[in-house]
Amino acid sequence: MLLILTFVAPVMGMQGPRLFLVVVAACLIKEASGFPNGKVSVACGDMKPQHGHASSSKSAPYNITVDQTTFSPGDQITVTLQVVPTTEGAAFKGFLIEARDVENLDGPAVGSFSLLNPSESQLLQCGDTQGSAVSHTSKSKKTDIQAMWKAPENPPLGVQFMATVVQKYKVYWVKLPGPVVSLNGATVVPPPKSTTTATTALTTPSVWNKPFSSEGCGRRKSCLRDPEGCDPERDPLCFFLSFTPEEHTVLFELSGPSSGYMSFALSQDKWMVGGDDDAYLCVRDGDRVDINAAYLPGRTEPEFATQNVLSDMSWRLADGVIQCRFRREIHLPVHNRSRFSLDQSFFLFVAHGRSADGVVHRHDRQPLISTYQTVITGPPKDLAGSRSPLLMKFHGVFMLVAWMTTVTTGVIIARYFKMDWPGTTLLGQSVWFQVHRALMILTVLLTSVGFMLPFIYRGGWSKRAGSHPYLGCTVMALSVIQPIMALVRPAQDSSRRNIFNWAHWGTGTTVQILAVAAIFLGIQQQALLLPVPWSTGILAGCVVWGILIDLLLEFHNRGVIQTTVTVSEDKESILSTHLDKERQRKVSLFRKIVLAVFLVGNFGFLSGLINTIASM
Repeated sequence: MLLILTFVAPVMGMQGPRLFLVVVAACLIKEASGFPNGKVSVACGDMKPQHGHASSSKSAPYNITVDQTTFSPGDQITVTLQVVPTTEGAAFKGFLIEARDVENLDGPAVGSFSLLNPSESQLLQCGDTQGSAVSHTSKSKKTDIQAMWKAPENPPLGVQFMATVVQKYKVYWVKLPGPVVSLNGATVVPPPKSTTTATTALTTPSVWNKPFSSEGCGRRKSCLRDPEGCDPERDPLCFFLSFTPEEHTVLFELSGPSSGYMSFALSQDKWMVGGDDDAYLCVRDGDRVDINAAYLPGRTEPEFATQNVLSDMSWRLADGVIQCRFRREIHLPVHNRSRFSLDQSFFLFVAHGRSADGVVHRHDRQPLISTYQTVITGPPKDLAGSRSPLLMKFHGVFMLVAWMTTVTTGVIIARYFKMDWPGTTLLGQSVWFQVHRALMILTVLLTSVGFMLPFIYRGGWSKRAGSHPYLGCTVMALSVIQPIMALVRPAQDSSRRNIFNWAHWGTGTTVQILAVAAIFLGIQQQALLLPVPWSTGILAGCVVWGILIDLLLEFHNRGVIQTTVTVSEDKESILSTHLDKERQRKVSLFRKIVLAVFLVGNFGFLSGLINTIASM
């Protein structure tokens, strides 16, 4: 029987809450973590930490010791893993302890454990026996750990202790052999001297000496770029992916400004919810770049491939830009059937983000997603793509029109134009009232449609959007309450009319303020990330423009701003009727001019924001 003490590198886990329901946007890569919480049951079998890197070929600076070399059924043995005393800086972060038959190293775990360091260790189940494994509880550094193993009632003839130790994400040793303990009175055949599991060798990428170029895009190779038409040779801010079929392989080139990693993925749907999508990552590690293939089992962190499927790998670092190139076979061998063949059509996702010690974190921006599926081995194309899905663009446009234009105009009409168009009705009601009501109904309709679009796109609620969706739900609710209040309003001479007026004003003012706040937060959401500070300035200008117009009309309404000429009391008494009409005409003309000026300015601000959304 073999007791295996395995250390799996814990790395930073996923920061922030997960999505409550399945979402359709947003993320090519969440944070790629190891097992910082010690839940390493998936590694019980092969003992590999699945980090996408080869195990270290250097001598391991760790020892495994036991407090006795023989045992009987039910006996307890203290197992200790510790750093070699003469070694400095070799602390480990995680571990997994198992027990296996020395004559059946690939068999199930046997026996059970109890904890000696409960603050640093926890029990796991490997196989059918509860507590047959012990692992770490956190990624804190450790120099030694102990666990008590209890022999089963029907024990095998011998047990060997082994360990897979990881100092950090890319530095680890697989299945280091420990001492063998024997059942009392039994003769144990010693295990092979080396039982370390072989790890697939990964080709070391070479340095590429010249920048990538967009030359030949659409003619010799297919390209996906952001901004559209950019050239990575001239523009350091260009995000660039190209692929060129060459006989039985495809040459990929990936470039973009990033301090951590660049990546792209192939998916058969635009939401990456189908699972088992292909991903390829170029991760910066100091002054070099590691190139890895990975899987995306749904909208989760990438799982690095255990077998290398890439060749001719090379990379370049310059001016904050990561560039990498590699080849991949169009059709892979039978044991790699789970990876896509490249003669199929896919949506392409390009993402970038931060990394630390070889661990990638969730992407910094919404991924660049190709507009249509494309066959990787098909004719060369200059592909179109966007970081903002069409549904989210319409969401932004509808909310901007509703809360920057229609509602503001409707409020101005109701507040300052009740005395205009006297004696004129529209469908049996005053003109100002019909215009106000039409604009408010349009606001509710635009808000309702815009409100539904993110839920359709995401497939549910997204907790990654911060307070924006909560404000949006509040705005939607108040937007429905307002017209309901208007439908049941008391008559003009009712004693409750004053209560309605204040409630109507208060609800309308509140929802308008909340909507503006939600829009300011919305333009910085990943699914609709407008450029800052330009877009924020334009939006602020639009809001301030509406406030200034409202103040101007309010001052004019209160007589602070005069638009009529003062006459003597004698002339006013003689020409009172004529002067009243003339004064009213000038006041009305002033208000209409101010309204026209407001609409022109508002249209300018709104056009700038909508054009920015359309260009995303």
